[in-house]
Amino acid sequence: MEKKTARLTLLIDPNKKKAFEQLCASQDLTPSQVVRQMIREYLREHGASYKTGGDSSTGHRTE
Repeated sequence: MEKKTARLTLLIDPNKKKAFEQLCASQDLTPSQVVRQMIREYLREHGASYKTGGDSSTGHRTE
């Protein structure tokens, strides 16, 4: 997992937020875990490279 973090603030419909939080809870996940996974998948799908705190040699995230 990344060593440093940055905050991402977004606006979302309150009803969608509540449904998202309930779904995450039902899967024993936090909303932050799910959003981070969605971002990793989106970056991978689009071939974007990025550095993480633990992987500065290649510029690519390895899992």
